[in-house]
Amino acid sequence: MASPRLETFCCPNRDAATDFVVTFQPVLFGALTLGSAAFSLVFAILQILPKRKGYRRLGQYPVPRPASSSRILLIISVCDILGCAGIIIRSSIWLGAPNVIEEISVANNTEVWPEVFCVGSAMWIQLFFSASFWWTFCYAVDVFLVVKTSAGISTIILYHMITWGLAALLCVEGVAMLYYPSISDCEQGLQHAVPHYVTTYAPMLLVLIVNPVFFNRTISAVTSLLKGRQGIYTENERRLANDIKMRFFKIMLVFFICWVPNIINESLLFYLEMQSDINNSSLRNIRNAALITWFIMGILNPMQAFLNTLAFHGWTGFHIDLSMQRRRELTWDSVSTSVPNTAGPNTVGGATLLYQSHVQDVKRSLLNNGQYQSDAASVLSEGSESSTIEIHISSELRDYEDIDADGESLGTSVRH
Repeated sequence: MASPRLETFCCPNRDAATDFVVTFQPVLFGALTLGSAAFSLVFAILQILPKRKGYRRLGQYPVPRPASSSRILLIISVCDILGCAGIIIRSSIWLGAPNVIEEISVANNTEVWPEVFCVGSAMWIQLFFSASFWWTFCYAVDVFLVVKTSAGISTIILYHMITWGLAALLCVEGVAMLYYPSISDCEQGLQHAVPHYVTTYAPMLLVLIVNPVFFNRTISAVTSLLKGRQGIYTENERRLANDIKMRFFKIMLVFFICWVPNIINESLLFYLEMQSDINNSSLRNIRNAALITWFIMGILNPMQAFLNTLAFHGWTGFHIDLSMQRRRELTWDSVSTSVPNTAGPNTVGGATLLYQSHVQDVKRSLLNNGQYQSDAASVLSEGSESSTIEIHISSELRDYEDIDADGESLGTSVRH
């Protein structure tokens, strides 16, 4: 699980609250976190692998390249999987070599490897889950920009710089302040540890508070675009808007379920830290609540990897396709844009695009106000309530040769 308490535990002179939760039933806790992380990792990988069922060749039409929003969803899953891998390694070592924990607790211990493993595994887990938080925030920003703006800008490189840069910077800065002046003799005091906890929970709180705002504004923008296309709001367009709303709701629901227990647990432990004696009988209920939320965190934090893939793609099934031909067909361009910048005609007369597994976007270059319809379709095409979504794009062109002058009119319908 991802908790700054596990980094604090690496200090031999750690605070009493941290020592209380980390040393309570460590074997049971390690087994629960190991099982949850292993289950989540296996099924998350299964979810994002390419599948055979439901896949259709588009014949002469090329497979559309993914927008940055689709890439962000895949990167979030990869970050979650790497975080789960760190939890599995750490829990396995703690269960298989319990003397590691004992040596960490010994002050002035000459053996450095237990402390190196403790700090290294904790930083690995924090880095990738923190990166997952930043990428989730960037996803909310990106889908809003895709729908709200018509100007095309390449943003995926900027997102990489923001997410990995901030995740690494905050992780290193927090750990450096926590282990000052040395890991074997960490400075005492609640004020000293506060910056480390702030750097851990800041991106989490950012997603909890800001993402719902962006998602709500995106839904409003999509609804306005769908109503403004032909001046009417049909059942198909209402279903499209509802699918987008449900998908955003699932993403936030998974995040709340997996990470709100961390905030509750941290609040309880901070309250215990401020007490002169955490073993006082009057604090019994607080201690029990802290232990309960601690074990809930150990189970739910790793489950984000699998639950996120369900929120992104739905259940994609077991029919994995690892053939070379399939991989060539799904090769993605190295550079992607949220919205194409070039204004050019769409040469596809009509096609049915099936989105599954590696979720793909319809990226079409349209003229002038035709750009907005493509944006709305792209948001939905990244995933939905079911494992596959067919978006039918039919062309109303009267004169194929005069498309450069006259533009193109598209109608979109969704079916499950």
